[in-house]
Amino acid sequence: MSAPLVGVYPGTFDPITNGHRDIIGRACKVADRLVIAVARNAGKGPLFSIDERVEMVRDEIAAMDTHGAEVQVRAFDNLLIDFCHEVGASLLIRGLRAVSDFEYEFQMAAMNARLDSRVETVFLMASERQQFISSRFVKEIGRLGGDISSFVSLPVAERLRDRFDVEQRSGGDDRRRQTFKDEI
Repeated sequence: MSAPLVGVYPGTFDPITNGHRDIIGRACKVADRLVIAVARNAGKGPLFSIDERVEMVRDEIAAMDTHGAEVQVRAFDNLLIDFCHEVGASLLIRGLRAVSDFEYEFQMAAMNARLDSRVETVFLMASERQQFISSRFVKEIGRLGGDISSFVSLPVAERLRDRFDVEQRSGGDDRRRQTFKDEI
């Protein structure tokens, strides 16, 4: 009997989108155990705290068909290869949406292979219906009052609306809003 194949799917998941769910579902067909690694990544100025993001991902996974794979959700803030070692992963799952993602992902895969050639990177293309979805655009559309219901689940959409309502009532966080606009 061979050892279970353990994969890691890393991301900021701020928030988790239907595109992320698509990749997770397909990664569960490849790995026996999938660890969804939620990056703390304070440099990106996340809208949600690490605890909120982990909770959202766990809630989304609970409603998914994981095709028999064991799925865990964990926060991390160390080198991704070190995190892979911690969880016993030999597979690194990366999602690709568009050609523009490829160069960055290609460089990351090469760097990770240099750090540890035993951890293999696998690219999964987002399905046609999910290719254009990004957390950044979902947040911007939601912040401006647009309909995000086809990009995220209902519970995630509600969390976003609640967060934006709080921002509007309090006058908003101008620094976060400016940082977000600078990303676009």
